[in-house]
Amino acid sequence: MSSTPPKPTVSPLKASTETVTSVHNWTDKLFSFRTTRPAGYQFTPGQFARLGVTVGEETLWRAYSVTSAATENELEYFLVQVPGGLFTEQLKHLKPGDPVLVEKFSYGFMTADRFVDGDDLWMLATGTGLGPFISILQDPMVWQKFRNLILVHCVRNAEELAYQDLLSTLPLRPELAAGGARLQLIRATTRDAKAVAGDLQGRITTLLTSGALEAAAGLPITVEASRVMMCGNPEMITETREILHQRGLRPCRRAVPGQFVTEDYW
Repeated sequence: MSSTPPKPTVSPLKASTETVTSVHNWTDKLFSFRTTRPAGYQFTPGQFARLGVTVGEETLWRAYSVTSAATENELEYFLVQVPGGLFTEQLKHLKPGDPVLVEKFSYGFMTADRFVDGDDLWMLATGTGLGPFISILQDPMVWQKFRNLILVHCVRNAEELAYQDLLSTLPLRPELAAGGARLQLIRATTRDAKAVAGDLQGRITTLLTSGALEAAAGLPITVEASRVMMCGNPEMITETREILHQRGLRPCRRAVPGQFVTEDYW
């Protein structure tokens, strides 16, 4: 890839060319970047955007959840470098000033307004599936809608637990604290022998089955009180759906209220 990526070209009715404003490397494989926000661009926290980059004469498109708050002037994305991945190969050398295409519309249905009731919002994420929850947790409406917000982030190694500084300061924001909800951050690792004290060890599904996850939160997952969002590894989502089904929870449908929604992240 050249030091200056070619400027993408596409119909202005489909997308706009935005500018990278910053890049942050969390690890050698995990990174996030921010771009200018297209004029009039709207999204609901939890939705994803379609981004485009030019490779030769072809424009490649991929979907990434927006991690920034809905009120920010910029858009942020959280990615993992995919070995041999044609799209992320183009992004790994991004720097401020580079162009990126952003489609005019946002997509996805993993949003908190899908739930018509419930007291406890469980957000279960693996890897970069954390992304949409960063945006959701910056929405004052969510802090008003629920009594308890439980974010569970499961990764292989503790160094992959991104956005910890931001997450820890969310309850200090007046506009969020005014909602009255309590935020719990539960971290889990699957391969880290040096996990930080207090972190759980094991996959989300294992922790659910054993009861360790609910014990850590001090809250049971029930049909009446719990609403669950899942984003990340499709295997985790499939297995968790089965566990929740066994407990009587059902997915949200367009015309039928339910207790959980999901987003496969690849």
